[in-house]
Order: sequence, then structure tokens, then C-alpha cells
Amino acid sequence: MKNALNLKVFGALALLGTGLLMTGCKTAPELTQANALAMIQAKYDATPAAGVNITLFDLGMSQGVTAKYWVESKAYPNKIWADFTLTPDGKKAVKLPKGGDVIQWHPDTAKDPNYSVVVTTAAANHLKARDIKEIQDEAGGGKSVEFTESVNLDGVPGPLQDMAHNPGNKLSNKRTAEFTLDGDAWKLASIN
Repeated sequence: MKNALNLKVFGALALLGTGLLMTGCKTAPELTQANALAMIQAKYDATPAAGVNITLFDLGMSQGVTAKYWVESKAYPNKIWADFTLTPDGKKAVKLPKGGDVIQWHPDTAKDPNYSVVVTTAAANHLKARDIKEIQDEAGGGKSVEFTESVNLDGVPGPLQDMAHNPGNKLSNKRTAEFTLDGDAWKLASIN
């Protein structure tokens, strides 16, 4: 009697397993770090390229003079203000946020650490995604992943790259990408 009961249980399990195989029970496809990174980078590559904002403090201004991107065109009597005019090389390398070709260097005091000019490089680049973390399951069936979004300095002249690495410039940010299942494939929903 015990053997007959075991036989019925095993038979029922075999029948259930065969039924599941026949119905094609589907599970969500795996979202790998490589796939997630590729989708994030594809989004960045599809976004129009943009210049890189570089904040210039004293060191950056000196580097720009040394690189012959700008020259002092006017000194003020207070000895801390000056105007700098972009050279022809400077006009090829940078664009000023308000247009024109004169950097008006007018800090509040000689020791003011916060005075700066934002320069947008003429080289336009797409952001880069890197350092992707482990993919997390979210409530509702979605997935998320943290990664680092970095400014791309490819094609930016060496002196401007040096200026970009000076203190005061932020070249990367931590971001989170959200993914949703769209039919049988994962889709990038948003980047926060």
C-alpha cells in the first residue's frame, strides 16, 4: 500500500513536470552587468554631445596663459581684477558661457577661493558609464544598478585636461539606472 501511494505521488509529480515543460513556463531573462552597462552607454551615446564645463581658479588661469589660450588684456588698479582675451588657439579650445572672447576676472578679494569662470570646451563628448555595481531587484519586478557617470575628455587638448583635473572640478557622479521588463527583454527606464 505504501509503495502504491509513493508510485502515485511520483507519477503525479512526473505528470506535473511534463505539463510545465509543455506549456513553456517562461522566466524573466537575466540582466547582466555587461548588458546594463551597454544600455546605459547606448543612452549616453544617443544623447547629443556636449562640451565639458571646467571651473578655473588661479591655477587654471595660469595654466591657460602658459598654454597660450588667453592673454591678459587689462589690469585694474585694485591689482586683483584683470581681463583676459582669448587667443586664436583659445577660441578653438574653449567657448565662454556668455559668449564673446574676454574672461572678466573680477574676484571679491585677493584671497577669495570661490571666484571662478566656467569654460565650455569646444570639443563635444558623450558621457561615459563605468564602475557598475551589483544589480538589485526592485519591488514590482524592476531592477536597478548604481554606476559612475564620467565626463569624457577624449579629444580635449592636454592643457585643458590638466585644468579639468584641478581642485574645484567634478568629473564624475554616482548615478542609479532603473530597468523594466518589456516583453521578453530588459529596457532602460531612467537614470537618476
